[in-house]
Amino acid sequence: MTTLSATELLAGGSQQHLVSIPAELLDATSDSGAQQVLLRPLTLNDVQLISKAAKEQGTLSSMLMVQRALVEPTMNIENVAKLPAGLVQFLLKEVNRISGLSLSQDELQNAIKAPLTKAVFVLAKEFGWTPSECAELTVGQVMLYLEMLSADTPENKENVA
Repeated sequence: MTTLSATELLAGGSQQHLVSIPAELLDATSDSGAQQVLLRPLTLNDVQLISKAAKEQGTLSSMLMVQRALVEPTMNIENVAKLPAGLVQFLLKEVNRISGLSLSQDELQNAIKAPLTKAVFVLAKEFGWTPSECAELTVGQVMLYLEMLSADTPENKENVA
């Protein structure tokens, strides 16, 4: 087994990926032959900065992720905000993929099946909580609320009476 050096680990952040844009996402009247953009993966520092800047605004996060990852053409956040939503969604998907932030179908299925994920889904449904509210719960709080829900079932009420 060989261990990687710090330089080898850091090299991944400097890679650049040429990404082809589907024609249906571009202006059909344009004569420009350029149908590709150059993207780089987001670094941990990028993700932290984006998280701080965007706070709770998901669309701002998406725009910042695309803006930070675009190598060619370079765009400011105002220009990214003017892009068609479908194009931003496509670029965001590509940024997540090259940055290692996307889940494979198997990973997604495993995450959905995870007991804690199911528990949080039940709590969100029962109490009408948002995903961000559920994300703030500790494991202990999740267990307490689930216990409260199970104690509130008609079967349990009959046993108490």
